[in-house]
Amino acid sequence: MSHKVEWRVHLYLSEDEGRTTARVELDTGSAALTGRGLARCNPDDEDVPVIGDELAAARALSDLGQQLVHAAERDLESVGAPPASRRPRPGYGWIA
Repeated sequence: MSHKVEWRVHLYLSEDEGRTTARVELDTGSAALTGRGLARCNPDDEDVPVIGDELAAARALSDLGQQLVHAAERDLESVGAPPASRRPRPGYGWIA
């Protein structure tokens, strides 16, 4: 079975006075999810905006990733798979 889709992702970063926020928006065509991340510069450290961008973006992407895992678990349960708490966890892959 061949399956091709395109998901659109937009990442928005904003920095103000040592505080960087990130918002990542995912549009799958049938669903939309938003991940958020925050990074704050320690007042004793040099303010390097790219570091705040990287940390905030990573945290927003991680948040989005967790939302996708939860969505997949709900979808699995909707087609008859046991709840995630009763499913064995594979060491790798997506077999459920």
